[in-house]
Amino acid sequence: MVAIGLSAGGVARVRFAISPLWETVASIRVLRDPGAHAIHLPWVRRVRPRLGRLPDSELWRLVPPGPAYVPDFLTPAPAGLFTDLPAELDALRATPAADVAAQLGEEAAAADGLLRRLAAQLADYFDVALAADWPRIRRLLEAEVFTRARALAADGVGGLLNDLHEQVRWADDTLSVAQRWCTADDVPDGGGLVLVPSVFVWPSILTVSTGRLAQLAYPPRGTGALWERPASTPDGLAAVLGRSRARLLVELSAPASTTALAARTGLTAGGVSQHLAALRAAGLVTAHRDGRTVLNVRTGVADALLGTAAPTEGPETPR
Repeated sequence: MVAIGLSAGGVARVRFAISPLWETVASIRVLRDPGAHAIHLPWVRRVRPRLGRLPDSELWRLVPPGPAYVPDFLTPAPAGLFTDLPAELDALRATPAADVAAQLGEEAAAADGLLRRLAAQLADYFDVALAADWPRIRRLLEAEVFTRARALAADGVGGLLNDLHEQVRWADDTLSVAQRWCTADDVPDGGGLVLVPSVFVWPSILTVSTGRLAQLAYPPRGTGALWERPASTPDGLAAVLGRSRARLLVELSAPASTTALAARTGLTAGGVSQHLAALRAAGLVTAHRDGRTVLNVRTGVADALLGTAAPTEGPETPR
């Protein structure tokens, strides 16, 4: 059991981050021990033939199958809610050599070269193993963050943290993580806690405590359905709403902007806007502002309609 003390200042600095680097590192753990991550087997079967020389690389050696220690410097705290892999690899390359040496027990003088090689290996691996699936993964992560943000507003930090995972509990200003191989320090007033949803962390959780920001990576809801076939537009619902509006509801399994919906459906942005206006008037969609972007969100009524109308989908056939 790991206990992370959360001061008042630490609680005020709990935030979310979506990290392609976290997913990259966690997915290597899945490849090292697929049996412990059975829901990702369709992905494993597709990716394994593409790996080339990865099993001989330094990256493969540093990311062992779990439960085992993964060096903290491989997953630096994301700078914001959304970041991209090149920015995270820049942060990795900027890791102080002394930190690398402390975590690996190697000479600090060799750290700079190691960091450059690892960053290159991570970028190559992402292109081969994750780039094609990243839009799908990111949509699930965005939906998770949006849902959790609403829970934070409704239930506070305690309600949020106690609903993250069965191995995570928060009480008496302490976040308890039931994972003996994780280590974490108290979160100081000047620090914070970054919650990182990660599909490849499933079924467990991981923590990182180095630096000023503690991190907790946990599996988001919906991970179990990630590799299923994309839902088709139910014919019955299409007959009532029209196929374009029914298709938009299907696509809104995760919050999305009008521009993103247009790109995914092939409809014009103007056409999407008109359909969304009709769906909002019917109580099937709501709109929420996220910075400069307006995200469209399916309502509970729409979820119920789709749940009733949608055909049963089987698991994805490995390609």
